[in-house]
Amino acid sequence: MPHKPSRPRYSFEQREAAVALAEKIGQAGAVRELGIPKSTLFTWCQESQKAVEPVKSQKPVGQKRYTPSQKAEILEYSGSHSAIATAEHFGVSKFSIYAWKKQVERAARGLGDSPTSGPAPADIEAQRDKEILDEWKRHPGLGPSQIRNQLRRKGIKCAVNTVRNVMTDDGYRPPKVKRDPHDQRYEAVRPNQLWHLDFVHRHINRTNTFTLILIDDHSRFVVGHGVDDAERADMVISTFEEAVKRHGRPECVMHDKGSAFWSWKGISRFTHLLTELGIDQIVAEHKEWNGKVEVFNANLAKELFDVQRFYDVSEMKRRLVNHLHFYNQHRTSHALGGLLVPADRYFGMEDEVLARIEAGAGSGPELPDLRDRLLEVFKVVSHNGQVEVWLMGQPLLSASK
Repeated sequence: MPHKPSRPRYSFEQREAAVALAEKIGQAGAVRELGIPKSTLFTWCQESQKAVEPVKSQKPVGQKRYTPSQKAEILEYSGSHSAIATAEHFGVSKFSIYAWKKQVERAARGLGDSPTSGPAPADIEAQRDKEILDEWKRHPGLGPSQIRNQLRRKGIKCAVNTVRNVMTDDGYRPPKVKRDPHDQRYEAVRPNQLWHLDFVHRHINRTNTFTLILIDDHSRFVVGHGVDDAERADMVISTFEEAVKRHGRPECVMHDKGSAFWSWKGISRFTHLLTELGIDQIVAEHKEWNGKVEVFNANLAKELFDVQRFYDVSEMKRRLVNHLHFYNQHRTSHALGGLLVPADRYFGMEDEVLARIEAGAGSGPELPDLRDRLLEVFKVVSHNGQVEVWLMGQPLLSASK
C-alpha cells in the first residue's frame, strides 16, 4: 500500500510572508511563486484581514475577554511554543494569538495600539468606583439602579449590585419604602394628550411654599411649574398659560379637587380657561389616578428638598429650576425603560438616543434640534389684547390690536 504523503505545515512567519507577497503581486502570482494551494493562501489572507481590522468585526456573544497583562503572558509563552500548544495551554483560540501578534507588529511600526498595553484591572475598578461615587455625590437623592442608568447613558457599564456595593462602602443606606401594589395602570399614547397638575407643600425657613407641577403623562416631562405661598388660582392660570405657549395645548388635564383647580359652587376660573381653550379636564377621585405626578413629587422631595438647604425662597426657586432642567434632560426614568430621560420621549428622540447608547456613543446632545420637535410651525394668537406671532415654539413679535 503506497505511503500517503504528510500534509505540509507552515510556520507563522511563513504565513505572514505569503500574505505579504499576495498583497504585493496578487494571490495568483503568490500561489505560482510559492507553490501553495490557492485555497490555503485565500484562508490566510482572510484571517490576516480580520486581524488587521479587529474593531470592525463584531465580538461573538459570550467570548472571553482578556486583559492586556493576560495577552502579554500568552504572547510571551507563544514565543517559545507553537500557536496550537499555546492555545491548548491557555484555553484561547489560536486565531486570537495570530491577531494579537499582528497587532503587536503593527504597534511596533506605529500603526496602532498594542494589545498588551493598557490599564491594570485594579486601575479600571478604581476608575469605575470613582465614576459611581462622583455621580452619587452630584445627585445624592438617587439610588443604585438610578446611578447605574445615569452612567449607562454616558457609556459606562456596570451592574446594579456593583453600584450598590460601592455606594454602601461609602456610607449609603437604602431607605425603607412601603409600596402598595396596584394593577390599574394607564399611559397616554402621545405627548400633550394628558397633563397632570398637583401642588407640593414645603416649609422653607418657616415660610409656606406651594410648588405647582405640570407633568406630561406620556413622557413624564415637566412642561411647567410655579411657586407661591398659597394654592391660588391666579398662579395656576398663569403657569398653565405659559406652559401652553411653550409646549402647545394639551388635549386633557387631570388634577385633584384642590381649591385652585376646582369649585364646588359654580365654575372655577381654571375650568373657565380650559373651556375657552377647548381642553377636557378630569378630576381625580382617587390618589392613584394622579399617580405619576404623585411619584414625581415624592422624588422631588427625596432628591431636592430633603438633601438641599435653602436660605430663602428665592434660592429654593433657583435650585428648583436647575433640578427640573436636570430631571427633564438628564435624569433617567425607570418608567421609560431605564435609559431614557423625559425629554427623549417628549421630543420623539427615543430610537435615536437608544441607538447612540447601544453603539457606545453616549446619549448625544442635551437638547434636541427645534426641527425635530413636535410643535406648531407657525401660529398667531391674541393674549391680553396683544397679537403675538409664534414660529417653531418661539415668540417673534407682539403688537397691540
